[in-house]
Formats: sequence, structure tokens, C-alpha cells
Amino acid sequence: MAGSIRSSIDDDMAEAHEINVTPFIDVMLVLLIIFMVAAPLSTVDVPVNLPNAAAPPTERPDEPIIVSLQPDLTLSLGNGVVARETLAARLLAASGNKPDTRIFLRADTTVSYGALMDVMTLLRDGGFTQVALVGLEAAP
Repeated sequence: MAGSIRSSIDDDMAEAHEINVTPFIDVMLVLLIIFMVAAPLSTVDVPVNLPNAAAPPTERPDEPIIVSLQPDLTLSLGNGVVARETLAARLLAASGNKPDTRIFLRADTTVSYGALMDVMTLLRDGGFTQVALVGLEAAP
């Protein structure tokens, strides 16, 4: 009698030796959607017509601080407009009070050299000496 009970339990509890990949596919699809939504948020959306540059591109930090000078001479820090008087204070706050942080300066091609130098003077007066000018890569 004991042998018949054991064999019926073994038949009902047979193990399946197959991998269920449905949960893995679900996780991968969720990660794909998260990256598709997050990728556009990591760019700056201030429209600026950048000039071409022949210099090789440099390494970009994880969270760059980008100052943009638009054709109407409006200054933007990231995606937000900033007044010239408060630029240095806002940059200090964005850099964590580290004036040696590299600032990326973008300027439209229609902006005059004098206006660009005025912004660079504002940055220097604020203590920021590491200023990188951003441009488009020139075609070889």
C-alpha cells in the first residue's frame, strides 16, 4: 500500500526542466521603454545654430553644465533662461560651489564675437576659468 501512494505522488510532482523566459522578456521590454523615455530628457533643448569645429571632440562629463547664448543674446543654463546678473551665482549652485568645474558654452553662429566675449567675461568674473566652446564636428 505504501508503494502505490509513493508512485502516485511522484507522478503528480514531476519537475519540468524548461526555462520560462516570459518574465525575462517582460523585464527587458520594461527596461527598453525606460531608456527610450529617459534618453531624450538628457539633452538640452535650447535651439542654437552651432558653428563647425575641426578639433577632435573631447570627453564629456556625466552631467555637463551647459550655458547657451541664443541669437537674441538671451542666456540659458541648461533649458532655463537666466539673467546675466545671476549667471555666476546659478553656476556656483549648479557646480556645487566648485569654480574649477568645466562649463560648456554654446553660441549661435549669428552671435557676434563681442557678445560671446561678454559672456566669457561674466564666467571669468564668476571664478569659472574652465570654459569649453561647443561646436559641430566638421566633415572630413
